[in-house]
Amino acid sequence: MNLSGNTIFITGGGSGIGRALAEALHAKGNKVIISGRRTHVLEEVTKANPGMEFVELNIEDPKSVALVGEELVKKYPSLNVLINNAGIMKPDGLQGVVDDAVIVSTVTTNLLGPVRMTSALIEHLKQQPQAYVINVTSGLAFTPLALTAVYSATKAALHSLSLSQRYLLKGTSVKVLEIAPPYVQTELMGAQQAADPRAMPLKEFIAETVEVLGTDVNEVLTGRVGPLRNGVGPNDYEAAVKLNDFLSGH
Repeated sequence: MNLSGNTIFITGGGSGIGRALAEALHAKGNKVIISGRRTHVLEEVTKANPGMEFVELNIEDPKSVALVGEELVKKYPSLNVLINNAGIMKPDGLQGVVDDAVIVSTVTTNLLGPVRMTSALIEHLKQQPQAYVINVTSGLAFTPLALTAVYSATKAALHSLSLSQRYLLKGTSVKVLEIAPPYVQTELMGAQQAADPRAMPLKEFIAETVEVLGTDVNEVLTGRVGPLRNGVGPNDYEAAVKLNDFLSGH
């Protein structure tokens, strides 16, 4: 992927990986538009990065997704990169009775959101000389974290979706890429994650990710995600046990 001269729309660009990735790509000479629900946060990010713009988006609401898609196509005719980054990660307690609101919100945000957002922009992207749909999954798509089983499952589904999209779009100008982060120091699961020494520093993750993004690979992986990515196979349960025992201190 050419790392400059693009017009990029990033969902969930107000914090964490989304914001850091938006800022890194903005610094490389791309036009970057971020989105999210919290207007004051989006204003803060764009103010800190002159030239970056934002649009309010409720990724759980199909009407909001459709309206934003229409707005983007009209306002940014050169839009050629969609990064489906917005996601939520909450403990879902599958060992007992689940909170239906939590699991519905997780599936709607992490899986239906990217499907709907891509659908809203795909015909426009096909008209560009070179375009990209970039789905942000997780190392947990391959080796799940039991504490957040539904989150892990949505990321596994998004990985599978990426494979299908890549195949279906292979005769077009649109390439489908996947960014699968390892455990990164963000506040996705709270302040304790941002300070966890076991997690990859955010700056280090972004630097590696952008470097790999500039190559010709379909899966954008950093070195630290390797053990999770390689957990897939006949011994995937053993890999899951090893990960969960490690994170739970067993």
